[in-house]
Amino acid sequence: MKPHHSSRSSRRQRCCGISLIECLVYIGAMAIVFGMGTAAFYQCMQNSAALRRNTTDISQALVIGELWRADLRSAQQPPRFDANEQTLHIPTTNAEVAYKFSEGQVFRRPTANAAWTAVLPRVQQSTMTAEKHSQFTAWRWELELKTKRQPAIVRPLFTFTAAATQP
Repeated sequence: MKPHHSSRSSRRQRCCGISLIECLVYIGAMAIVFGMGTAAFYQCMQNSAALRRNTTDISQALVIGELWRADLRSAQQPPRFDANEQTLHIPTTNAEVAYKFSEGQVFRRPTANAAWTAVLPRVQQSTMTAEKHSQFTAWRWELELKTKRQPAIVRPLFTFTAAATQP
């Protein structure tokens, strides 16, 4: 009986040793899975923040574009563009509204004496051009927002068109 008992004892010791090694392997595997899950979580959080920033920039661009169009429609005289300062001057009934692109931002000045206000930050490129038609002059504002990802998957481009009323 002794030999049988000793072989059972060695089998039990060997079995316990294997379960301890297996436990360490499982702990290591779980650490890898948790590490990958944490990395995926933080990547998702960064993408969510970028999406939030992009939607804010896009909605701001649309609001400012509509304000620009409303200012052009309320012009009492033909608007003039100063190419040196990248500034569009729009004479209205009460004042002269001006839009300027400088230092990666679009600025708006509601009156000639007022200070410039940054209305659209993070702008890559902005151009305002007049398009002469037979009976009126239309204005086109092409706007590109900055992107963090290089190269950008989708370039945020906007084009606003408005016609100033003829006096």
